[in-house]
Amino acid sequence: MGSFGRRLTSVCAAAGLLAVAGGAQAETFTLRFNHVLSPSEPFHEGFQTWAKRVEERTNGGLKMRVFHSAQLGVEEDIIEQMRQGANVGQNTDAARLGSYVPGIAVINGPYFVETLDEVKRLSSSPTVKKWMDELAASRGLRVVCFDWVQGYRNFFTNKPVTTPADLASQRIRTPPAPIWQESIRALGAAPVAMAFGDMYPALQQKAIDGVELVYNNIPGGRFYEVLKYANETKHIMLINFEVVSAQFFDKLPKDYQTALVEECQKAGQETSARILASEEKVRAQLKERGMTITENIDLAAFRKAGEKAYQALNLTEARAAVYKDIGK
Repeated sequence: MGSFGRRLTSVCAAAGLLAVAGGAQAETFTLRFNHVLSPSEPFHEGFQTWAKRVEERTNGGLKMRVFHSAQLGVEEDIIEQMRQGANVGQNTDAARLGSYVPGIAVINGPYFVETLDEVKRLSSSPTVKKWMDELAASRGLRVVCFDWVQGYRNFFTNKPVTTPADLASQRIRTPPAPIWQESIRALGAAPVAMAFGDMYPALQQKAIDGVELVYNNIPGGRFYEVLKYANETKHIMLINFEVVSAQFFDKLPKDYQTALVEECQKAGQETSARILASEEKVRAQLKERGMTITENIDLAAFRKAGEKAYQALNLTEARAAVYKDIGK
């Protein structure tokens, strides 16, 4: 080959490399991530941190846009969009996912797990992994991670609550999923399914008597304006699941998948620890705003009452299987 031929070959090879590089550079992905919480809540900051780290780690190849206050729509609608392959994600819970794979719902049952260490052990449970695989393979929903703990759910009411009997005839808002409904019913109240954003006006209009939420939801939603008592039942340690479309996830390059998962876990664990550490500060703020903290709770009575939820939904065996996995 002459010098001209060699130069031509070199030029063509360089052009080919540029074309490949250009093609790779053009292959970028965007994930629109939705949650129902206000922008002042710790989870929103945590999701932004997750998004920033993913974009940095993938050199801009995978961008995440975080939408607060259900700006993209209600959870149930977003979940259905994910099942159809849309490039959206949602902060959700095991209760809603249990509508697709029933066993998963047990994770949101009364007093199921009660420490961050127990939550961490769940990720190594073969039983939980089997549910996650089924959720992705047959329902189109890929759990990125579930290291996001929002705190302990308590009853917030306009009457003091110390025993399950105190909740008799009280209409308490819950998310629209069977485990939530049965848990609140088992604990003594009348569950009312309602979207997160509808709670404040419903309390103003006395359509409901109270809510069951984590502490950080109260200042974020200004619920101290319409509720008087924070009753520390700690009946559910609220584990949140970060979920995306399985179709979307499978299209990502392997290193992008790894970045999405690992940064989700890291940001979630950091945010969870920060939230639990801040609960005392939130309690103090609510006291200053006129709320009364009811502390003399008969937890033994609430634990016993909560058993009925597992029985009603045939989840006692699922709970036993996970407990065996995690040594509880």
